[in-house]
Amino acid sequence: MSTPSPSAAPRRPTMTDVAREADVSLKTVSRVVNGVSTVDPEMAERVRAAVVRLGFRRNNMARDLRTQSTSATVGLLIEDLANPFYAGIAAAAAQCALENDTLLITASSEEDAERERRLLLQMCERRVDGLLVVPAGNTADHVYLRAEIDMGTPAVFLDRPPTNLRADTVLIDNAAGARSAIEHLTARGHERIGVVSDWLSIHPMVERLSAAETALERAGVPYRPDLIRYGLHTVRDTEAAVERMLTGPQPPTALFALNNRLTLGVLSALNRLGGEAGAVGAVGAVGAGSAGSAGGAVEVVGFDDFETAALMAHPLTVVSYDARAIGRIGAELLFRRIAGDKSRPQTVVIPTTLVEHGVARPGAGR
Repeated sequence: MSTPSPSAAPRRPTMTDVAREADVSLKTVSRVVNGVSTVDPEMAERVRAAVVRLGFRRNNMARDLRTQSTSATVGLLIEDLANPFYAGIAAAAAQCALENDTLLITASSEEDAERERRLLLQMCERRVDGLLVVPAGNTADHVYLRAEIDMGTPAVFLDRPPTNLRADTVLIDNAAGARSAIEHLTARGHERIGVVSDWLSIHPMVERLSAAETALERAGVPYRPDLIRYGLHTVRDTEAAVERMLTGPQPPTALFALNNRLTLGVLSALNRLGGEAGAVGAVGAVGAGSAGSAGGAVEVVGFDDFETAALMAHPLTVVSYDARAIGRIGAELLFRRIAGDKSRPQTVVIPTTLVEHGVARPGAGR
């Protein structure tokens, strides 16, 4: 089989290439690829081996694309379609796609690296023009996308960097946001600060937790492993963990939740304990002997703003940023790549700011 010159642009292998590689007819390749069981086993094995060697993927849209150079579609893979954070990213990316006369196809990996791999490769089989990807945690290895990128399907990563792959990436300034949250709480006199984190396989959680612990150390606040909880992925998990912290012998006077789902779990726990203690007033105000300082309220800071944050009865401070900018900037980078931009991959970092929703009660944190 002839080998393209080093300067030639890579192209996707075809069934004709597979037939030549396996020394069989094109019809035999077609039958194997389409799962026909009557093909001679030895021939079928040669075809499958050639498919692997060449990196061939069946083109499910070939019939529709014979006269087109692009599919006018891009794929977006996110983690949870129901999460407002990802909904904002998807909305901004969809708007950018619309402005480029392109359809956005969205799927969810549910934080499953194997599901992510399968969905992305399925999108490539359908000849999307490019990929926007929120990786499924640090367990995902994205080296398998190198061949797809080399053959003309660019990828841009959102919120989390790829693993073992250089590509355009749009991130949040997680470290700065977490530092500002802890500095806010220590400046208000808090010394017992609980931190609740999602799975540490998720890149932003590692950055936020590390920055929070460093900020506590710099503020001279003793490290309290009993006030650090991680591996909390649902509102219910967080609620249970926070209730245990707040009913312990030395409960925290403030809590820092590392994403919006965890914040809701924290507020739910404060609400439940507040009601059980018979506290009157703001949701989360917990009476003496239950949680927080005597007669005070547990102060809460959450990473990620959300639409109803200002409506919470419990005073809430959030680490805010423009979530839609992640989707918009990522999509703009992707369409530049689709248009032929060959410059080096770049990383864009979205800044954060603290926003106070309501005013915390005096006396907390001493």
